[in-house]
Amino acid sequence: LLEKMADVSLKEAALIVGVVAACYWNSLFCGFVFDDVSAILDNKDLHPSTPLKNLFQNDFWGTPMSEERSHKSYRPLTVLTFRLNYLFSELNAVSYHFLNLVFHVVVCIVFLKVCKLFLDNRSSIVASLLFAVHPIHTEAVTGVVGRAELLSSIFFLAAFLSYTKSKGPDNTIVWTPIAVTVFLVAVATLCKEQGITVVGICCVYEVFIAQGYTLPALLDTAVQILRGKGSIPFSMLQTLLKLIVLMFSTLLLVVVRVQVIQSQLPVFTRFDNPAAVSPSPARQLTFNYLLPVNAWLLLNPSELCCDWTMGTIPLVESLFDVRNVATLTFFCLLGSLMVFSLRYPGDSSKTVLMALCLIVLPFIPASNLFFPVGFVVAERVLYVPSMGFCILVAHGWKKLSNKSVLRKISWVCLAAVLFTHALKTLHRNWDWESEYTLFMSALKVNKNNAKLWNNVGHALENEKNFERALQFFIQATQVQPDDIGAHMNVGRTYKNLNKTKEAEESYMIAKSLMPQIIPGKKYAARVAPNHLNVYINLANLIRANESRLEEADQLYRQAISMRPDFKQAYISRGELLLKMNKPLKAKEAYLRALELDRTNADLWYNLAIVYIELKDPTEALKNFNRALELNPTHKLALFNSALLMQESGDARLRPEAKQRLLHYVKEEPQDSNGYFNLGMLAMDDKKDMEAEAWMKKAIRLQPNFRSALFNLALLYSQTGKELMALPVLEDLLRYYPDHTKGLILKGDILMNQKKDIVGAKMCFEKILELDPNNVQGKHNLCVVYFEEKDLIKAEKCLVETLALAPHEEYIQRHLNIVRSKIASLGAMEQSSLPSDGTAATEAKKNSFQNLEEAKSEKTTPQSTVRNKEHSKNKKPTEKSSMDKETPKKSTKEIKDIEKKRVAALKRLEEIERILNGE
Repeated sequence: LLEKMADVSLKEAALIVGVVAACYWNSLFCGFVFDDVSAILDNKDLHPSTPLKNLFQNDFWGTPMSEERSHKSYRPLTVLTFRLNYLFSELNAVSYHFLNLVFHVVVCIVFLKVCKLFLDNRSSIVASLLFAVHPIHTEAVTGVVGRAELLSSIFFLAAFLSYTKSKGPDNTIVWTPIAVTVFLVAVATLCKEQGITVVGICCVYEVFIAQGYTLPALLDTAVQILRGKGSIPFSMLQTLLKLIVLMFSTLLLVVVRVQVIQSQLPVFTRFDNPAAVSPSPARQLTFNYLLPVNAWLLLNPSELCCDWTMGTIPLVESLFDVRNVATLTFFCLLGSLMVFSLRYPGDSSKTVLMALCLIVLPFIPASNLFFPVGFVVAERVLYVPSMGFCILVAHGWKKLSNKSVLRKISWVCLAAVLFTHALKTLHRNWDWESEYTLFMSALKVNKNNAKLWNNVGHALENEKNFERALQFFIQATQVQPDDIGAHMNVGRTYKNLNKTKEAEESYMIAKSLMPQIIPGKKYAARVAPNHLNVYINLANLIRANESRLEEADQLYRQAISMRPDFKQAYISRGELLLKMNKPLKAKEAYLRALELDRTNADLWYNLAIVYIELKDPTEALKNFNRALELNPTHKLALFNSALLMQESGDARLRPEAKQRLLHYVKEEPQDSNGYFNLGMLAMDDKKDMEAEAWMKKAIRLQPNFRSALFNLALLYSQTGKELMALPVLEDLLRYYPDHTKGLILKGDILMNQKKDIVGAKMCFEKILELDPNNVQGKHNLCVVYFEEKDLIKAEKCLVETLALAPHEEYIQRHLNIVRSKIASLGAMEQSSLPSDGTAATEAKKNSFQNLEEAKSEKTTPQSTVRNKEHSKNKKPTEKSSMDKETPKKSTKEIKDIEKKRVAALKRLEEIERILNGE
């Protein structure tokens, strides 16, 4: 038989490439849809920053295998190819779809090589072409997550081809191909679990094809041996040895696989697979009926659907259900083919036998016959079984075409099947263009699946079309009234539409549908973990009302009591406790969550925020650093840790703070806060030009950035560019007319640089309108009166100022100077006030010292990371800390400030001149 095996010619390969390209070219224009979102967009294992070892510790969706919510689908090699895609093109969907197309071409070519083992050359090409164009494969090829099927199939077929070379001359055993087979089986299994089923196909091949046994011959030999009338033939002993090696290696793989899933099966609900939780005989009747349903999809792929869960296929609950006829017919046909292939010798029976093996054995893991799976029907799992189907069709076509009467009809029928299948595949690909097109196409096939209505709603929700999304979510609740997720979706959409009352009502309905706690029975065994999010969502909704914070906390605690390992409940409760000003309890909540997941960077970040509230910046910085160790691109940790370093006043931390802010602006180039804080760092380091550049960039991104505008103006005023500060202050006061320090600085510049007494007077009067008790503004207005030669008004003004600040000695001295001048003017028309350098110096220091303190105007740390599944991860508006108490300064900082004050004194020479009567 091996002599019949021929390599695939270049023409044949080119034909397959052309046909696949013609059928799947439009798949390159499709995006990430359905399961692609979880496996690609939301999977951190694709990111280069994630350690490679995580691929071998997490499931296909990036969830740790140890977690209960894990689907236990262990496919690290498939995820590795996604990671390579991400490395070269990040999230550009074209490269992912192109690689899938290439893998499908490879599978078709390797499949052609396998076909040539059992079919003639022409029939092999027919089988391969039918496989290439079959519409059932669109989910596996056009859906990016279908790559698991493609990769597994490549190694599945390669393992089988390798095994066919294990028989040497005179029926000897060649061990190298067997070793290669075992290795390829392991690789196929690491791409997708069904890869291990190739071992069964190799066993059948060895017994019935390579050794040429038939079932009657085997039974006869067994009977003879049991009766003691004969011994086991040497060739059969060799066969047994090969089978033992194969079975042992398979057992080893199974043991490893069980260890990987930690002996836990995934948790599925009745919504995923209703038959799995149904009583007998409905469970058995339904599972058996699903077999002809899958067979019909191979025979007639006219109505394809991306999701067959929930109510798509009603349960078969009675023996008298007419659908049992289809089940019976299917088993009769399958039994007839098996009897024919196992009983009779000859090439035809061997071809049918291998086709049946390819259909049946790879389908067993998805059949629900041995363990429940998370779906009812899934088109992608028919990718390998369809190989056997295509071999059967090609073999039947060969039988027909060899008859002269049917030759033309057989060719016409073949051409029609290939053309219509190719056309259907091409059309079906467009359904995968977006989530909306995919789920709308599914609703045309089946309107009884609430999940489809929900998914269309999600697609519209992502487009911010909440009104239409709500219609589909409500329809989902009508199709499946007990669908907790649908009611949660309705509640969330009402919340997005700012209909809080309706949202709460929907969440309460979802909560009422949750299973009640049964003493002694695990809650986790009876509900999907994500359904517990109803407590989180409801609590997040009502906590917006300050009077209901305790009620929200009760909901979080209720979720925790149901699932003590429910990490998200601790996270959300920690946020709430911070809001309730209970940082110590918030700390406890986050520490408990960290016991469950120490690799979550967001948790370490949130704990750092708690330590900031607890006035422990050292511990806060440690936790920020821990978050960055786990996720070096954690934007909030980068920003707030840099801010913490900056505010510490430790010059040694400034270089690292700068590096983190530079990293932050690289990640968030449109966030003006990053550039502003880089500017503040540059001001601290006396790098005035660099500070100016950063401030200007921040203002370009956010023209009304209060702190950036003021500090840029202050920078200009400190570096002798007072006139450049004026237009900046004009912008600041246009956006914030009540900015007191901006008004003081503007008044100072107008009076001392522009000699615009009227303008300065307006600034100081505006300050007093806003705050009549502002000592600084009041004193500066007194100086204006003095310059206007209105000594009586100046005296009255200083008396009032002294009443506001009776302990300020400089105000008393200035009052004495004014009164002395008034007295002198009574004696002579022109006289000068005695020069009082000390008083003038103090006046200048006290009049404008707050301008320097205003430089501490910085942003506050951003709030804790929100739960991404249930609420938006918002970064709060940056707030000025100008009104906060200035932190205690070190000796070095005080000296720096004194130097800056000297510069300010130079600008106040005009006031000194006025007060000394020059």
